[in-house]
Amino acid sequence: MWKLGVVVVVLLAAAAVYISRCPCERVPGLWLLGDRVDATVDDWSFANEVPLCQIEVRSWRPHSVNLNCMSTGPDLYISCSRCAGKSWSSTVLQQPRGLIRMFDKVYPVRFERVLDPDELDLAWRVRAEKLSREGARPDHWWSFRLTSAPG
Repeated sequence: MWKLGVVVVVLLAAAAVYISRCPCERVPGLWLLGDRVDATVDDWSFANEVPLCQIEVRSWRPHSVNLNCMSTGPDLYISCSRCAGKSWSSTVLQQPRGLIRMFDKVYPVRFERVLDPDELDLAWRVRAEKLSREGARPDHWWSFRLTSAPG
């Protein structure tokens, strides 16, 4: 019986680490923990100082992932390669409200897929500047504009 107790304790400890630390690299997580910021954000420039952002979307359960985020100042973007069919991108197309975490602060946001080629190119250029990478934007590259959505 004590062995079962040890297994339960180990599983609970692993679950606590998973919930508090993930998303980790390519492993998705659940809830984003951190100080919630309910003030409207008009300047997202600080996003360019964050190596990776985490977003949380919600369908039947919370789902969080690591993504590159980049800003022009007033506009905040996230992007992904071959985004069609990914769980998080499919969710935000149906349920556009979610959260983004930067520097242990969690911001309520609204996701909007960018379809305008000029704005897609702008998001790609801002990403290239942030990551010090060059190259043309691939056709399979999606971007989303995030806007502050307190409340």
